[in-house]
Amino acid sequence: MSRFSNTVIGLLNLFTLLASIPIIGGALWIERSSATCNTFLQTPLLVIGFVILIVSLTGFIGACFNLAWALWVYLVAMLFLIAALMAFTIFGFIVTGAGGGMNVSGRAYNEYHLEDYSPWLRKRVEDPKYWVTVRSCILGSKTCRDIVMWSPVDYLTKDMSPIQSGCCKPPSECSYEETMMAQDLDCYKWSNDPSTLCYECDSCKAGVLEDVRRDWRKLSVLNVIMTLLLIGIYCIGCCAFRNTRRAESDYPYGENQMSKIRPRWDFFWYVEMVAWQKTPALLKSEIRTIFCIYHYLHQIFFLHVHVMP
Repeated sequence: MSRFSNTVIGLLNLFTLLASIPIIGGALWIERSSATCNTFLQTPLLVIGFVILIVSLTGFIGACFNLAWALWVYLVAMLFLIAALMAFTIFGFIVTGAGGGMNVSGRAYNEYHLEDYSPWLRKRVEDPKYWVTVRSCILGSKTCRDIVMWSPVDYLTKDMSPIQSGCCKPPSECSYEETMMAQDLDCYKWSNDPSTLCYECDSCKAGVLEDVRRDWRKLSVLNVIMTLLLIGIYCIGCCAFRNTRRAESDYPYGENQMSKIRPRWDFFWYVEMVAWQKTPALLKSEIRTIFCIYHYLHQIFFLHVHVMP
């Protein structure tokens, strides 16, 4: 049973090591894929993937080769990883708590407003450098091409993605008939030009944030599961570390070779046995000879005392 925890921790770290490869691959796919414009989570996924890869490799080596120092480094890294995942998960739930779409009367889709989202997300999406990258991605993905041929009935009955709802059409409240009523600023940013549409509208930025929000919520749920799994692996890793430290000692109770403050009943017998096993063969022979001479002299003295009148 002393090796059971080492075997389990080795297998679990092999599993997590293999699982980190799809995480890294998914982050790289987000960067190069035109199917998604959500690069918001690319850096966190890359960091999580590489950290899990390195930590799992350290734990696997330490468990398989009984290296106490590797398991110690593994446990310290695991502790920081669990703390970082918990902090990132809590931050994700706080940031993505606000937002969501609003129902449009008589329509199957929702519309999104930038002011409904958290200030941290709004600050990120309002960064001109970030938005230029996202805008180019939306244009390249041809997201709006799918609804160009829609009929008025399709607009009433079909659903839209958040980006389609915010970027490919003007807000539903806009009226382009001659009117003196003030309208949403997005109504004036709309253009029929396929390269413009509503890509500079706040509603488009809100649609992108809604995609980020949904993906981040899914990632947060996955992080909760991953954190619980890592806590279980950490507990097993502590057992493996303890077993490895015991294996480095001759007596199975640590450096002091005792289970409690007082040694076990067989401790002194065990120490004498180990000392005798480590004694060279020539010295053993001399000790046996001295013992035999002592025993012989003792017998002669004993007989001499009892024979004398």
